[in-house]
Amino acid sequence: MLIEIKDLYKNYVMGELEVPALMDINVQIAKNEYVAIMGPSGSGKSTLMNILGCLDTPTSGQYLFNGVDVSQLDDDALSAMRNREIGFIFQNFNLLPKLTALQNVELPLIYAGASKQERHERAVQALQKVSLADRMSHKPTELSGGQRQRVAIARALVNEPRLVLADEPTGNLDHKSATAIYELMCQLNRELGTAFVVVTHDRELAGKLHRQVHMVDGALVGGE
Repeated sequence: MLIEIKDLYKNYVMGELEVPALMDINVQIAKNEYVAIMGPSGSGKSTLMNILGCLDTPTSGQYLFNGVDVSQLDDDALSAMRNREIGFIFQNFNLLPKLTALQNVELPLIYAGASKQERHERAVQALQKVSLADRMSHKPTELSGGQRQRVAIARALVNEPRLVLADEPTGNLDHKSATAIYELMCQLNRELGTAFVVVTHDRELAGKLHRQVHMVDGALVGGE
């Protein structure tokens, strides 16, 4: 099992109030699953994603990532886990506009300390996997929305992570491009064995995934 979350709670302190964001979350995700997290705005989806991505910590409960208790890791170990084990895909792509597609994909490898030659070779391979071999030298403004998201997917995968987290990855795309992105992630999930966890409001696209986890008011209401 890649992810095991047990009895997890997350509260935020706002002034003198303690506001619950997640309540009694218990969920498991296998190493090669493709899972959708669904729910209305304010249901806790983003908070759960931030905890899965080691960007936030729970108030109580346990998060095991590939058998490792995340709460026992120091800041350096958490940073290393985020860089090497987890890839991120965002609704707004989060590409650096002055860099080419290839240079954007190389960024996680720079943080990982890879050599210049290794960075180039692995970034090229990642862009080939998302069918952008002919767009490597293009900057984000020279690419369509779907192509920009493919660059973001290549960047998320370039370190060969165990987990990719995608937060509304097709929110800024038309239906045709959105469908193509979901099918691409499905293909990569099958070929690479990388787990994908996707936050989405799109029920049609979520139906293409292995499983759906539904959240309401900070709690799971089915699919776990």
